[in-house]
Amino acid sequence: MSVLFSPLKLREGVFRNRICVSPMRQYSSRDGFPTDWHLVHLGSRAVGGAGLVMLEATAVAPWGRITPADSGLWSEDLAEAFSSLTRFLKDQGAVPGVQIAHAGRKASTDLPWRGGGPLGEEDGGWLPVAPSSVPFGPGHPTPREMTEADIRSLVERFANAACFARTAGFEVVEIHMSHGYLLQQFLSPLSNRREDAYGGSLENRMRFPLEVVGAVRAAWPAHLPLFVRINATDWAEGGFDVPQALRLAAELKRAGVDLIDCSSGGTVPDAKIPAGPGFQAPFAAAIRREIGIATGAVGLITSPAQAETIVGTGMADAVLLGREMLRDPYWPLRAARALGVEVDYWPPQYLRAR
Repeated sequence: MSVLFSPLKLREGVFRNRICVSPMRQYSSRDGFPTDWHLVHLGSRAVGGAGLVMLEATAVAPWGRITPADSGLWSEDLAEAFSSLTRFLKDQGAVPGVQIAHAGRKASTDLPWRGGGPLGEEDGGWLPVAPSSVPFGPGHPTPREMTEADIRSLVERFANAACFARTAGFEVVEIHMSHGYLLQQFLSPLSNRREDAYGGSLENRMRFPLEVVGAVRAAWPAHLPLFVRINATDWAEGGFDVPQALRLAAELKRAGVDLIDCSSGGTVPDAKIPAGPGFQAPFAAAIRREIGIATGAVGLITSPAQAETIVGTGMADAVLLGREMLRDPYWPLRAARALGVEVDYWPPQYLRAR
């Protein structure tokens, strides 16, 4: 029997299988609002059989966007604009999710296909904020160090974004605490040089991220699952690492998080990342084993047999596919056939191709 194609239940959320569409930025929003691209892009993955379809990193404030073309959840109008998308995803049998985020010092950049460099105010950009006045890398602006008032305001904005997500019809919220964006910037000694209650020791560096989690959990309905994507390591000397990630995971479990999505890297531009097939799955396995919380494995998971092995051997409770889902929106249906599993969610319009 396939574990990959067995249902996953977290709180009252039930996913038809363990295959999730990883949040992937599309740089196709207008002033934070989704466009037809999002409906076609995410809708096709729901039609293709994914259990969870996750919207890209969605900013909790306009100045928290990575690019001006990122999506946002900072107003009721934005929430209402996503409602037709979530309705379509649910109609196809997928659970709609959204990753809420703030880019911190990596905000205000151009589109990747235009080079992805920093944008100045004259080009529609803005001055980024960060835990400390430490730029991401050469050519990036020195961000403004956040005050404690800024921190309190952003805790509230994350909670508000969770409320807007529910209004929009999402049934999973994931907090982005990875890839060198704001919450990970607070966690990593490489980007957090503060000397107050939010810097220094790991306990202090976790303070703001855990305040965000507490506020979001309180705002998000108790019957719906909350995910957090973390960095298991920065892949850089002196940075955030696996022992610290285990301590963070234990705190996230205590705070009411239901699944930890285990990724890595992105905190500094010169990290040496040993990318390879399933290279981050051992992080998911370690957190699941040591902390006793559900985990998701992500990163170069491409074949049905590989995905089945990851969940079937207990390394993770789910797999999150990114690039492979870009290549093939119908990967779950193809995987079911490859593994000899009969599924009942082929769209009737597509049955002739079954």
